[in-house]
Amino acid sequence: MAPTPARNHRTRVHVVSDVHGNARDLARAGEGADALVCLGDLVLFLDYADHSRGIFPDLFGVENADRIVALRTARRFEEARLLGASLWAGLQENRAMVIEEAVRKQYAELFTAFPTPTYATYGNVDMPPLWREYAGPGTTVLDGERVEIGGRVFGFVGGGLRTPMRTPYEISDEEYAAKIEAVGEVDVLCTHIPPEVPELVYDTVARRFERGSRALLDAIRRTRPRYSLFGHVHQPLVKRMRIGATECVNVGHFASTGTPWALEW
Repeated sequence: MAPTPARNHRTRVHVVSDVHGNARDLARAGEGADALVCLGDLVLFLDYADHSRGIFPDLFGVENADRIVALRTARRFEEARLLGASLWAGLQENRAMVIEEAVRKQYAELFTAFPTPTYATYGNVDMPPLWREYAGPGTTVLDGERVEIGGRVFGFVGGGLRTPMRTPYEISDEEYAAKIEAVGEVDVLCTHIPPEVPELVYDTVARRFERGSRALLDAIRRTRPRYSLFGHVHQPLVKRMRIGATECVNVGHFASTGTPWALEW
């Protein structure tokens, strides 16, 4: 019997998350890779590092952006909500229509920047119903679903859990857990939010714990994927750690780094 030919092509996948409007670097993110994986948050509502960027300052000015960031950072969420409500009340146009128009403008640029093939799931600030319109034939959108890339099975779960921030794609713990269960056992588990581990969910700049998923943590312990990849927390206390047999990696705040995280086998 002839020996089995050696596999002479290594697979390289680039992974990004929290793109937040960075179309320029996104257009180069797939260079040298067999595929790009995007873990969501394409939209830029408000840049916490540069308050002049995003939908919010475009509508209400940098001074109001400064005010709302200060309130949110101080965890004065109700005051931030009231400030936002008063600003929106001053607009003559319908709020939902204004937001959708601004998001559509960003999506038109960002989805055009995706290389082929791209496998993507939603972040908590994304608007899933619009993705069907902008995702081209080279972009596969997955949520609670699996796909094979280079002989390994990747599972995707998008969105975030409910918070006082009330971002567009926040869902209940039960709905999120059902999507984790639907994915089942995979080699690489791709989510927007991290597992509920204090070191992985604490943002050292915002000085607060973001919401991670207990159901995701339980699935990691139970199904033991090779990797758990996620974003959401822009400046995590810990970027990478092992949970049992699984390497858990925050792939980075792509909006600021412009550099994808690489996985090769």
